[in-house]
Amino acid sequence: MVTPGALLLALILGACTTGEGDQSASPTEGGTSATLASTLRFGGPPECPERPFCLIGLQETYGLEFAEFVPLDVGGPITVEALTNGEVEVALLFTSDPSIQANDFVELEDDQGLQRADNLIPVIRTEVLDASPGIEDLLNALSGALTQEELIALNSRVTVDEEAPDDVAAEWLADQGLDQADESIGAGASIVVGSTNFYEQEILAELYAGVLEANGFEVERRFQLGAREVVVPALESGEIDLIAEYAATALEFFNEGAGEATPDAAETAGILNERIAERGLTALEAATATNQNAIVVTRETADQYGLSAISDLAQPAP
Repeated sequence: MVTPGALLLALILGACTTGEGDQSASPTEGGTSATLASTLRFGGPPECPERPFCLIGLQETYGLEFAEFVPLDVGGPITVEALTNGEVEVALLFTSDPSIQANDFVELEDDQGLQRADNLIPVIRTEVLDASPGIEDLLNALSGALTQEELIALNSRVTVDEEAPDDVAAEWLADQGLDQADESIGAGASIVVGSTNFYEQEILAELYAGVLEANGFEVERRFQLGAREVVVPALESGEIDLIAEYAATALEFFNEGAGEATPDAAETAGILNERIAERGLTALEAATATNQNAIVVTRETADQYGLSAISDLAQPAP
């Protein structure tokens, strides 16, 4: 397990890098200490070098430094394409991503426990929640129905079947009986639902928007706003009122990488609420569905190097 001190030190050291994304391994005498990772290119979200569960965690927990970091999108089609066409050999996708199975990618086992409880969790401005307390029951009911299998199926319909997120969300809400209207709950109230620039975020935001609209709220959608560094300030300022978050990653963002997230969803959500209360935000109940970082390679790369776990990337370079 990574200690809070180690994560904080990693963040400080990471801030002192050139920021050019090059993680080339230092030459070693005779090359004997070079790892397989030091010969491979890693692709992921642009913010990955500053994330405790991304490059920082891979270095601190597994001792991995890659030949190069290639900034791509946030677990989206650009990353999938880069992995498929050989632009990168290792990439960060997400455990709820249907493209892993669709492309026969190999998700490497997190055998040293880097990832924490990244259960899906709504985060809302406390002022809005206090003004319309019925929101809590509506969103908690939605989270309670959202299993891992349901989340992957929703993502598959959008990314593989190319259905519109709003249509997929509306059908799912109807199937779950969550579109049963009690317009008195939100009568006269308005709310702005936002999302980051990640397809799953738009699906989740449509779910939130749909269940609120069905119960009388006037909903404005502001989706695909950018990374968390853009969306969180918008939430705190009141530009948006509600977003879907991931418990562990959100906690480490708000506490600046203090290493407080745990593998337990309820515990992590509780700490998250403590950290965001002073920001005027509240986290509601977490879903059982998670979307944790997944380190993936192609089947060909896995077979070539005998890869099944992340620690295998630390084997000596060929």
